[in-house]
Amino acid sequence: MTRTTTKRIGAALAAGAASLALGLGSAGIANATIHPVDTSCSNPAGHQPGGQQPSCQNDNLTQDTENQNPAGHAPGGWNK
Repeated sequence: MTRTTTKRIGAALAAGAASLALGLGSAGIANATIHPVDTSCSNPAGHQPGGQQPSCQNDNLTQDTENQNPAGHAPGGWNK
């Protein structure tokens, strides 16, 4: 084999290995989901009652939620 042929075979093997690694590596990334998370409560006047936990304990209160990813961050464009 000549030097040029060896380089071409090496380049082809490297491209195949990179393609396989990128294909398998990205398979587990796509399972991040966005979930609504309780953040606060509001009374009919629009105020937050004192001492209230993030999840509402009273029927008169409105539950305020925020969409968050598994890391606990609100992704841009999801909370409008």
